[in-house]
Amino acid sequence: MKEVGEVFEFQWDRGNIGKNKKHKVEDRESEEPFFDEDKIIHKDIFHSKKEERFILIGKTKKGRLLYIVFTKRNSKFRTISARDINKKEVQIYEKAA
Repeated sequence: MKEVGEVFEFQWDRGNIGKNKKHKVEDRESEEPFFDEDKIIHKDIFHSKKEERFILIGKTKKGRLLYIVFTKRNSKFRTISARDINKKEVQIYEKAA
């Protein structure tokens, strides 16, 4: 697992606020998996040559499993996308937990 540091501040602006409503994920809800002790974080090597991106799989307070793509800018996490995980990703999360 790739650690991204002890940053727990999030960057929200007009570029990403409300962006994940199409996946029925609220902005604040997408922050919750960052605090999941069983979360999985990997470097996203397939997207974006401009900045380092990460993939996080983790649970919300209500137990919803989310797949989150994010980057770290200065001392803040910036969510790029958030959605429910698929069956394959559930297996990955459960094996690691």
